Amino acid sequence: MSINEIASIVTQTLIYAAPLILTALGGIFSERSGIVNVGLEGIMVMGAFSSIVFNLTFADQFGSWTPWLAMLCGGLVGMIFSVLHAVATINFRADHIISGTVLNLMAPALAVFLVKVIYSKGQTDNITQIFGYYTFPVLSDIPVIGKIFFTNTTLPAYFAILVAVLGWFIIFKTKFGLRLRSVGEHPQAADTLGINVYAMRYSGVLLSGFLGGMGGALFAQSISGRFAVTTISGQGFISLAALIFGKWNPLGAMGAAIFFGFAQNLSIAGRNIPVINSIPDVYLQITPYVLTIIVLVIFLGKASGPKANGRNYIKSK
Repeated sequence: MSINEIASIVTQTLIYAAPLILTALGGIFSERSGIVNVGLEGIMVMGAFSSIVFNLTFADQFGSWTPWLAMLCGGLVGMIFSVLHAVATINFRADHIISGTVLNLMAPALAVFLVKVIYSKGQTDNITQIFGYYTFPVLSDIPVIGKIFFTNTTLPAYFAILVAVLGWFIIFKTKFGLRLRSVGEHPQAADTLGINVYAMRYSGVLLSGFLGGMGGALFAQSISGRFAVTTISGQGFISLAALIFGKWNPLGAMGAAIFFGFAQNLSIAGRNIPVINSIPDVYLQITPYVLTIIVLVIFLGKASGPKANGRNYIKSK
């Protein structure tokens, strides 16, 4: 393969990986606080829906800034939507899996209903302001590496990588991160030290909603270009697999998300890769989902998450 073909594969892989990185990071913040969030799929759906609506509405006013502002809008809507999960699991002590499943079932139906109300059809129009390609000054001049990683690449992917590094720093190097991890490991002990367990768990779930909503918004505006019921189709569950594969570590989840992003890109990039180009497209298209199942089967039993993850906390005990 030529350098141009390798650069294209890397760029497309990063485009597919970026939404997974953000959403997996959101899941880490939630589960580090002790709240299992299988509702990442539903949160991504609401983030994708709200970002496309924002983009279509304000594209003329904000121009090239529209996708970034729409991604922020998607994050805020995802955060609001995640409040349902927080209230159900923290205040009403509902089963975390059931609560997250309800989010996944409710989000697509609600989003499609709102699309029909707003646009009188089952899907939105295609957006005109999308995340384009970006060439980094100076870095793009580096021989070989500059051509592959920094020329006509995707800026949101590097933003997601930066957020992953920041997330690692927050979780493992700050007082907030220490308290978040403590309520996910032993909430009773954290409570005796004066840490508000409920407040920390709310923080984790809301951050999960914000990052998951941004992930959905990024996917819709960089890959789909519109919103329909099939826009988000399994990316939330792939993100969940990435955080387990990455052992609840932001940097590990980022690496796993890039791996899954490459798997999603195989149906396109596979045509340019020797041996793989002989595999029928239908098998390449199901590859990321098959890999997700394999990873969960292999690593779920071996992975050791926060000890109090999924356990409801009652202050009186």
